[in-house]
Amino acid sequence: MDFKRLNNLAGWFVFLIATIVYFLTLEPTASWWDCGEYISTAYKLQVGHPPGAPLFQMIGRFFSLFAFGDVSKVALMMNAMSALSSSFTILFLFWTITLLARKIVSIDTNDVFSGNNLAIIGAGAVGALAYTFSDSFWFSAVEGEVYAMSSFFTAVVFWAILKWETVADEPHNYRWLLFIAYMIGLSIGVHMLNLLAIPAIVYVFYYKKFQTSPKGFVLAGIISLLILAFIMNLIIPLIVKLAGSFELFFVNSLGMPFNTGTIIYFALLTGLIIFGLKYTHKRNKAILNTAILAFMFILIGYSSFFMLIIRANANTPINENEPSDAITMLAYLNREQYGDWPLLYGQYYTAPIESYKDGNPVYVKDKNKGKYVITDHRRSTKPVYDSRFTTVFPRMWSNQKPSHIRIYKDVGGDKGIPIRVNKPDGTSEVLIRPTFGENLRFFFSYQVSHMYVRYFMWNFVGRQNDIESQGEIENGNWISGINAIDSFRLGSQKDLPDSMKNPARATFYFLPLLLGLLGLVHHYLRNPKDTWVVFLLFVMTGLAIIVYLNQTPYQPRERDYAYAGSFYAFAIWIGFGVLYLYELLSKKMSNKVLPAVAVIFATLLLVPGIMASQGWEGHDRSGKYAARDFAMSYMSQCAPKSVLFTNGDNDTFPLWYVQEVENFRTDMRVVNYMLASGDWYVHQLGKKVYDSDRLPLTLSPEQYNKGINEYIPVLERVQGPVELKDLIDFVANESEQTKVPLQTGERINYFPSRKIKLTVDKEAVIRSGTVPENMHHLIVNEITWEITQNGLYKNDLMLLDFLASSNWERPIYFTNPSSVSKVLNIDKYCHMEGMVYRFMPVEATGVVEKLGGVYTDGSWQLLMEQAKWGNLHDPDVTVDRESSRNSIMAKQSYVRLAQALVSEGKADSAAAVLDKGMYFFPHEKITFDFYMLPWVEVYYQSENMEKGTNLARTLMDRYLDDLRYYNSLSTKHAAYYDNNIQEAMAVLQRLAQIAGEYKQEEFAKEIEDAFMAQITLFGY
Repeated sequence: MDFKRLNNLAGWFVFLIATIVYFLTLEPTASWWDCGEYISTAYKLQVGHPPGAPLFQMIGRFFSLFAFGDVSKVALMMNAMSALSSSFTILFLFWTITLLARKIVSIDTNDVFSGNNLAIIGAGAVGALAYTFSDSFWFSAVEGEVYAMSSFFTAVVFWAILKWETVADEPHNYRWLLFIAYMIGLSIGVHMLNLLAIPAIVYVFYYKKFQTSPKGFVLAGIISLLILAFIMNLIIPLIVKLAGSFELFFVNSLGMPFNTGTIIYFALLTGLIIFGLKYTHKRNKAILNTAILAFMFILIGYSSFFMLIIRANANTPINENEPSDAITMLAYLNREQYGDWPLLYGQYYTAPIESYKDGNPVYVKDKNKGKYVITDHRRSTKPVYDSRFTTVFPRMWSNQKPSHIRIYKDVGGDKGIPIRVNKPDGTSEVLIRPTFGENLRFFFSYQVSHMYVRYFMWNFVGRQNDIESQGEIENGNWISGINAIDSFRLGSQKDLPDSMKNPARATFYFLPLLLGLLGLVHHYLRNPKDTWVVFLLFVMTGLAIIVYLNQTPYQPRERDYAYAGSFYAFAIWIGFGVLYLYELLSKKMSNKVLPAVAVIFATLLLVPGIMASQGWEGHDRSGKYAARDFAMSYMSQCAPKSVLFTNGDNDTFPLWYVQEVENFRTDMRVVNYMLASGDWYVHQLGKKVYDSDRLPLTLSPEQYNKGINEYIPVLERVQGPVELKDLIDFVANESEQTKVPLQTGERINYFPSRKIKLTVDKEAVIRSGTVPENMHHLIVNEITWEITQNGLYKNDLMLLDFLASSNWERPIYFTNPSSVSKVLNIDKYCHMEGMVYRFMPVEATGVVEKLGGVYTDGSWQLLMEQAKWGNLHDPDVTVDRESSRNSIMAKQSYVRLAQALVSEGKADSAAAVLDKGMYFFPHEKITFDFYMLPWVEVYYQSENMEKGTNLARTLMDRYLDDLRYYNSLSTKHAAYYDNNIQEAMAVLQRLAQIAGEYKQEEFAKEIEDAFMAQITLFGY
């Protein structure tokens, strides 16, 4: 055996370990967030959200075939695809480390098991296995998302350039560069993170082919950024933009059929590439020939996006943004639906808008006219800000939410510079412009420290818990396990209360970080050029992303997964830390094998060994079906042919998954209310999908086109209430009399009344099954409400149009009625039915503001007989953060049903409902909190005194344990928990009141005594 064979075998052994780990901790079905969407679109090759991941989808479709027709296993196969992508990433990381290590440690060709050889293999194993068990990478490895496969492409291209370096002086070495170009092209069809490896690749080429000099070093950096910019800003969008320009010219100007310009464009592009290859080959211009070949291979890889255009034209059920031609594909690639943000120059969050400038026009294919027509000139969409409130490198820029501004002020500062600004009405006001120092303070303290360094430390020092954080000391911080350090930052970490214990908690005692830092220093001292290459990879996939994304506070979830490439680079240095320790120890011993074995064994045990043992529980998703089961629980109890309005990712994508993959409730139509602000989504609602008929709408599809009816002001021109159908007909009427003028001279539609009524066709209601038979006598004649906002957006208009046009043909449900309350304020007609709220022309009883009443029969059937909650109650199943958050809605449903049953005089049934809820969501798995107070009351109301007291005691013990911990903290750290202390006191006080109200005097006295003792301790 030679070293090459040993290196290969060791790499595959590490790959096997990673594969086993990921398969053992794999989620068996769809996960939360985008996973349900990705699996659905991959399974049937549909069109997901911009900018698309067509290669991921096609490979996912291939893996789905191994389910062999069992649709319940499709998600498992795609999760396995992520696991294998991740374990192959580990394989190439191992080989990358050993390739780099061989430059500073010589190989012994005479003895394959020499100390040097073993040290190199050990470095690869420790570094690769440390990354295997790193928090962010492990998270992505066990779910059906794009980040695992994206990491694979990054690992492959970085390894490939190091392989090229070993053969750079041999004939045909450029084939490795062409392979890299092809991989980069393919990776665009997964995620563009891979492109950030380009600067590191360029420097490997520079160091190998050129004599280094300060000028050459800088020039190489400039060229690397130009190549990156060329691919990101020219190849990816410009190829499509030029295709769109050709298409418009040939169709609109020359009157030729649709797609003619696109075909001609790609034919010309292909011809130019062929000509360039022949010309450079004939003239013996090898470098230029290779560059054209590389361009061609990038395009071949990038061509996976044709799949999206093909499938968009097939009108698949999921067809986000409908990129059916080159023109719409450009908007899709540019992620126009998400808006943009300032990067190197732009506004502060206090900047007033002075005017607006025109943007690019929006074209829509008009098949009747045989050309593309403009539906939106993009007027008044690009604001021009007061230049006194703009700056270079703006970091504090968003005024979209008050919470953003609050964090800007809390972190960056709020002193600023007062500037007087003239208002349109002739008056003036003083606005505060943040200083550039405050801007930079926010950048370093929040964007760099909180949104990157914190994640970095999670991976190599330890993680406090998986609860999202905005800087508070009890959630989301890094933690080491060394109490002296952790206590200084976060308060004592000894004797934590049970409520603060979390399956994601992991402590590595700084060992991975220290080993990596030793490796970094050792690498720099022994090979500064390679250190710079790895450092570039580290920075470009970490801090550079921070600068580019310019993230606002309160992201929907933690974003650590985006920086996995940076953590990959640091894992290389963890491997080099092994080489440093080996070199240090071997200097003192003549036998080089013994120090190599000792160092390998010790570092394997203390770094990946500790990371694995500490991280296993938090990353073990085996046996968990939460996202799938919650989705089915949303849909199970809905009436046939119903329409369910949802809002966010986690009450939509899992529902898509169970419909599209597991063929569950395909008679229903799931309508995401937020997506309905897009014209393409409203158009798709007008089409039949599976067993779900189209949604009847009065306005034509053209009236929902982009740029048409984007915003309709609500003006009280008519004293209401006005029949909703008349208002919709008023908007649908395109005469000038139904429009109001704007200052620009443009005339737009408006709603002439904010008071609305909906007349109820009782026969239609009964015929559709909207109202259960035992409630037919309660149907009202009309429903009235008032629009409380000043205008209607496209999704608001669609909802009202559907209500007016459907005439109760289909039962209507909402996952959360409050999401539409400003437009459709109908709380008292919404009836909780399990996990959703049925809209019925029947006044509900026990109405809760913005949540409606309770339909007990339907809720009982779901919550007591049908619902499953993903095995979250199983002691062997780990409850993740998102499942914990979603359990709040399920628990709310149980207690509201129990309250309604008590009011109906069904005490035994109410207690049974609470028992079922306690079984599915036990305190041991999901810590009870103040939301459980109503449960105590219902137990008492149903005369289950013992159960009520037991639950109350559980709550009392939990909060007393919390208070004991808070009291043990220093004054500085206890101050951070002031709100928690007040909550605990309030819960104890309320528990005493409840116990007293229900004649549990002895227990009430016990709680009061405990409460008063805490009051004394805390000096209240």
